[in-house]
Amino acid sequence: MPKVTFYIHAVQMPSDERLAALSGDCVELCTNVLEADLKNVHVIYVDVRHGHGHPVFVEVQYRLATLRTCAVMNQFMEALENAIACRTGLTARIRCFGYAASNIHARN
Repeated sequence: MPKVTFYIHAVQMPSDERLAALSGDCVELCTNVLEADLKNVHVIYVDVRHGHGHPVFVEVQYRLATLRTCAVMNQFMEALENAIACRTGLTARIRCFGYAASNIHARN
């Protein structure tokens, strides 16, 4: 972890270049702010049929750690929100979900 999944209205999906830049921003935020190992960071884009709400919905899943306090997560979300606006021109709804290591079962 962390895994950052972007659900973006298919009609408003940014160019590959803009998504690559946003991916770089996400990796930097995850490694610098959340102090995640680079090998554990995943950034995913899913184009969706939009029903209602913001054109971008971001779901961040991460492993709970003592250093990932409310203040750190707020800093992360603010920087992520700014990166999304800068790279895509879109407004995003962001939701972060922390999981205890004992509740994560994973491979690779």
